[in-house]
Amino acid sequence: MKINKGFNHPLMSNNITSDDNKQVINFLKDDPKLTNGKKVKEFEKKWSKWLGVKYSVFVNSGSSANILSLSYLRTIFPLGGEVIVPSLNWVSNINAILYAGFKPVIIDVNLNNLGVSEKQIKKAINKRTVAIFITHILGFSAFSSQIFKILNNRKKKIFLIEDVCESHGAKFKNYKLGTFGNISNFSFYYAHHMTTIEGGMICTNNRNIYESLRIMRSHGMLRESTSELLKKKVYKKYKHLNKDFIFLYPGYNFRSTEINAVYGINQLKKLDSNNKKRINNFNLFLKSLNSKKYFTDFILDGSCNYAFVVIFRENLRNFKFRKKFELTLKKYNIEFRRGTAGGGNQAMQPYLNFFKNQIIKKFDLKNINIIHKYGYYLGNFPSLEKKKILDICQILNSINYD
Repeated sequence: MKINKGFNHPLMSNNITSDDNKQVINFLKDDPKLTNGKKVKEFEKKWSKWLGVKYSVFVNSGSSANILSLSYLRTIFPLGGEVIVPSLNWVSNINAILYAGFKPVIIDVNLNNLGVSEKQIKKAINKRTVAIFITHILGFSAFSSQIFKILNNRKKKIFLIEDVCESHGAKFKNYKLGTFGNISNFSFYYAHHMTTIEGGMICTNNRNIYESLRIMRSHGMLRESTSELLKKKVYKKYKHLNKDFIFLYPGYNFRSTEINAVYGINQLKKLDSNNKKRINNFNLFLKSLNSKKYFTDFILDGSCNYAFVVIFRENLRNFKFRKKFELTLKKYNIEFRRGTAGGGNQAMQPYLNFFKNQIIKKFDLKNINIIHKYGYYLGNFPSLEKKKILDICQILNSINYD
């Protein structure tokens, strides 16, 4: 195997370019107001158009988007209830459910799209279910026709929240992820498909949800609403309060800045072209990977992967091969994360011990435990050259079980 000395492959590549920085520098020359303002509104409008939704609310992180979404959910389900959530997830999704006073029902995922198990969704739904919080992992679509059939056959309306933090531009049946749920959440973290340094977006087609989220984003202040009708109604009801300081909801300060928005506006221009490169990279990676050693049977229709996913085949799922695999990657300076998104099975994490009576763990988590122990992701970014991808696959394919 001929691999150049000094070979290395980082997990992430800085998405921010010199042109992005130039746009920020030009913006700052006019000594503008830097807190949430015109550029934030411009970014929200352009993002909504790109995604295909009516409304978007820019916040300071994807985690904040999750918290706001579940906090809004509590305003319409004040008595709480159960929220179905996949075990392969980021910590903030389950945290948001817990801190909003709901009970997370943790279920298994599929290996072929890392998305939530349809069979277990059907079993998990009951009269206490108020929402399903679906996560689209690492650029895969977690949706299937069966999921929507299950939801549409319910007499009771179940709220659907999408976490699209790792899947900007991925689609289901030619519609972008983030356009199906009552609410959808995005992250613009440093290594995701596009970045605003830190940042997130909440999207919806519902005007009432939009107005509520705008208010909750900024301390719960009514004055953040764009609805004059709502304001007049509240002013009339609370005549004894100063109109500038009516706190309609228990809120937060999750506002972002004009600088973050300027980055987002410029990054959005190249998102589609960069996504095409990521898709081509992942297709080449899977094509070149030894399918007898590694799982390659992923559902790629509509996917837009920002990482290379590696899962051992059944005959190699042992700690001896895992140790050799990891030592080989370290030898060639290939950065990796075991367990893929969030480190694997969230049901194993110690933070859940603080909420023992609120966690519902009654389902077989067979697939997530495979991913937890024998699943990985490696970096995939637009600037990655074809030869580098082939070299990585050559290294992975060369690892043998003795």
